[in-house]
Amino acid sequence: MPGSWLREEQADLAADKILEAADSAFADLGVWRTRMGHIARCAGCSRGTLYRYFKTRHELHLAYIDRSARSLAAELSTELAEIEDPRTRLVEGILRAVQKVRDRPGTRAWFDPQASGRTARISRGSEVIDTMSNAFLESFLDPTNGEPRGRLRGRWLVRVIVSLLTMPGENDEEERALVERFVVPALLDERAT
Repeated sequence: MPGSWLREEQADLAADKILEAADSAFADLGVWRTRMGHIARCAGCSRGTLYRYFKTRHELHLAYIDRSARSLAAELSTELAEIEDPRTRLVEGILRAVQKVRDRPGTRAWFDPQASGRTARISRGSEVIDTMSNAFLESFLDPTNGEPRGRLRGRWLVRVIVSLLTMPGENDEEERALVERFVVPALLDERAT
């Protein structure tokens, strides 16, 4: 059908505009206080239009998390590509992921202590986050360990990052020490010292 690709492209642009508006609303109001009406106003559309793209608030939240995770993963992939040492790459990957979330007000709002439990539940339900965390760890894991073990490590890595975001260390040095001493050895099957 001629022109159908244009409609799809316009739909993608509209959904992106809504998710950008959600980002602003989350930064201003907090994730759990932001209503669909707030997002529609920020996007400059009606609530009906917003609901055409995202049937429920939960669906919008998942789309936002997935989009943010993809963006973060793309940035990290580029930044970490030149780090050859797996241990250093893993440490830097974790710490940079945490810092990038903290640097983005809309994304940071998801880790407010009052919202963190809901955020953790939504992140566990995100196939995108599950897939990306496992893909990130894939280069570090012994392939003889098998998929289930890698998947568990990926899920644990997400929990570690969520924990650092909701309960930050006293400073950057403490967070680095925690990751280097406890997280990386566990993920790489090294002996924690």
